Amino acid sequence: MEPSVLIVDDDVDTCDNVSDILTDLGYRTDTAHNGQDALGLLQQTPYDVALLDFKMPGMDGLTLYREIKRLRPGTVAFLVTAFAGGDTAEAAQKAGVRDVVRKPVVFPKLLTLIDETLSHPLLLMVDDDPEFCESMWQLLTERSYRVCLAHSQQEARERLLSRAHNIVLIDLKLPDGDGSNVFKLAKATMPKARTVLITGYRSEMEQTIQKLLDSGADAVFYKPLDVGNLLEKLEQLA
Repeated sequence: MEPSVLIVDDDVDTCDNVSDILTDLGYRTDTAHNGQDALGLLQQTPYDVALLDFKMPGMDGLTLYREIKRLRPGTVAFLVTAFAGGDTAEAAQKAGVRDVVRKPVVFPKLLTLIDETLSHPLLLMVDDDPEFCESMWQLLTERSYRVCLAHSQQEARERLLSRAHNIVLIDLKLPDGDGSNVFKLAKATMPKARTVLITGYRSEMEQTIQKLLDSGADAVFYKPLDVGNLLEKLEQLA
């Protein structure tokens, strides 16, 4: 499937121009001219990249990104603005925006940024602890992973069926079932995906863990996590 880009700008001509260029280069694009329309599209589609104009009526690009992060944390965003001062760049970086692109846009530079982003591994983290997921999202995105999140077996199923992930981290205790079903679906939909098991129930899950390792899981890590070892393993798998 071709990579997807959402372009959000209240200037219709700018949207059309960027969309035409990216479409000619093989990207699938959608456009929106305000934050609410953009969120409506994002509810339906897990875009790879979002290009967000900073100055828009109603909802500015930074506010929109905070909603995108909540709704589609695996979408990497670039803030496009003529107002790329220190405060704007700092706020964007703190929110999780990948980079700030100055207007007028230099397309070769923008295309390089998009291509570099799409070359980074797409990782799905399945865990029912929102705070743990948020801290891991921050840690992994700082290391250039694109990180999707799911907090239940059902959410994991939706994510796995909508995008091809390179790595899947699976908590073995989920509110609507154990992680075995997520592992099986990951291997069925993406045989080449690498899978890492996570659990805080080492003795209780021992038989399940061994069965999944025998079935092709790449590694298991126990909570509390040794984050350094986990990052090293992910780098090897990626």
